[in-house]
Amino acid sequence: RDHAVNSITGAAFGAAGQRCMALSVAVFVGESKEWIGDIVQKAKLLKLGAGHEDGVDIGPVIDAAAKERIEKLIQSGADEGAKILLDGRGATVPGYEKGNFVGPTVITDVKPNMQVYTEEIFGPVLVCITVDTFDEAIALTNANPYGNGTAIFTTSGANARKFQHEIDVGQIGINVPIPVPLPFFSFTGSRASLL
Repeated sequence: RDHAVNSITGAAFGAAGQRCMALSVAVFVGESKEWIGDIVQKAKLLKLGAGHEDGVDIGPVIDAAAKERIEKLIQSGADEGAKILLDGRGATVPGYEKGNFVGPTVITDVKPNMQVYTEEIFGPVLVCITVDTFDEAIALTNANPYGNGTAIFTTSGANARKFQHEIDVGQIGINVPIPVPLPFFSFTGSRASLL
């Protein structure tokens, strides 16, 4: 549990969520939805600030347009019925009051038709979806039009193998948050993410 929570937190909010393969959606199966509160608590401890300063965990987003877009997408989640457990909108950093900062944001009760799920936010925002079964999680992932990468955290070898064989994406991670290959392997996607 701790490994998964720490990995999800780092993958969602590191680099202000603006990196290739940043974790933007987490699907929680069954009782794992209880981990969402742990992620919120970890995210609250992250320091927002200028990226070149010591101790900073989350720097600014790339520009004012990106900040505005991210904040509008967060609001769309609330407007469509999702819950914002941690809201990073309106964040300011002393000495950088005009900076393009968005704090870590965690959105729950998200449905697959909501804009926060259908559009990549590309910011420090974690969209959380809960399902009852492992098969539902696989079906949800495979129904997404994109398929660049996904990961699973599990202690079950059988579930890891099932996931690896049934999921339809380009990069698959088992107990790693960002499934990117080493340079000598190809980087690919599936469906609308096919390179």
